[in-house]
Amino acid sequence: MTIGIIALITMAIWFVAIQEFLKPEKTQSNQKIITLTSAGTLLTLVLTISLFQDLYF
Repeated sequence: MTIGIIALITMAIWFVAIQEFLKPEKTQSNQKIITLTSAGTLLTLVLTISLFQDLYF
C-alpha cells in the first residue's frame, strides 16, 4: 500500500517537473526544476530499490 502511494506521488512530481520544463525559458523557475528533479529522482530510487528487494532469485 505504501509503495503505491509513493508511486503516485512520484508520478505527480515528474508530471509537474515536465510541465515546468515545457514552459518558455523566461518563465521557468530553476529552483523549482532542481527541487522537483531531486525529489523525483530520490523517490524513483526508493521505488527501484523496493522493486529489487521484492524479487526472489
